[in-house]
Amino acid sequence: MIKYIDDLFRDWEYDPENVSVRVCEGDDGRELIQLRIDMGILQLEVDGRPDGTNPEGFDTFYDFLIAEELSKGSDWELDDEQCAEIDREFVQFYHRRVSWLNLERYELAVRDADHTLGLMDFCKVHSPDDQWTVSHEQYRPFVLYHRTRADALAALIDVSAEEAMRRIDGGLNRIRSLFKEHDVEEYYDDDELVAQLNEFREFLRNKYDVGRTLHEQLTEAIENEEYELAAKLRDQIGSEGSEDGPVGGQR
Repeated sequence: MIKYIDDLFRDWEYDPENVSVRVCEGDDGRELIQLRIDMGILQLEVDGRPDGTNPEGFDTFYDFLIAEELSKGSDWELDDEQCAEIDREFVQFYHRRVSWLNLERYELAVRDADHTLGLMDFCKVHSPDDQWTVSHEQYRPFVLYHRTRADALAALIDVSAEEAMRRIDGGLNRIRSLFKEHDVEEYYDDDELVAQLNEFREFLRNKYDVGRTLHEQLTEAIENEEYELAAKLRDQIGSEGSEDGPVGGQR
C-alpha cells in the first residue's frame, strides 16, 4: 500500500531563507531530528550514524575503516565502494551538524564536526586519488568554522565569555595552520569565515567587556619582537591546556 505524506508537507512548509529543523520522538520514544528541505523531510538519528545503519556492524563507517586499518596496515588504499560510502557519511554528518547548530545543541555540533574532521584525516592518508582528497579538503575550513563557532557558544553558555573567546582563538589558529600548510597564508586575513569568527570574538569582547586574550597578547608580543614576553605567554597558554581543542582525529 502506498502511503502519502502530503499532510506532513502542509503542516510544515519549506522556508528557503532559514534552516527548518525540529526534534521529535520515534514510536519507541527515542529522540530524532527532522530537517525540512525543499523536496521533503530528512529524519536523522541523534547518535551513531545519522541514517541509523550500522555499516559492517559498526556504529559508523569511520569506525569500520579504523578497524580495517588495524587489520590491513597503514599502506592500504580505499576502493571505489568505500569512497562512495565515505561520501555518504560526510553528507549525513553535515546535515546533522547543521541541525545541531540551529537547535543550539552546540556540544553535539562539536562532536559531529570532530567526526568529520577525523574522517577527512583518514581520507588524506588512504585516498586512492588526489582529486578525491581535494574534493573533501576544500570543505575543511568550513567544518573548522562550524566547530569553532559551536565550541565558543558552548563555552559562552557553560563557562564564560572569556573562555568562548579563547576557543575562537584556538579555532582561528587551526584555520591559519591550514592556510600555511597549503602555502596560501596571504589569503587568511581576507577569508570570509575568518572574518566572521573575528567579528564574533569582537562582539563578545564588547558585549561582555572582556580584555585581550592571551593569544592576542602573544601575537602582539611577536609582532613587537618582545620574545621574552612571548615565551612567558606561550608557557601560560600551555599551562591552561591546548588552544586548539580536540585534534581532527578525535570523534
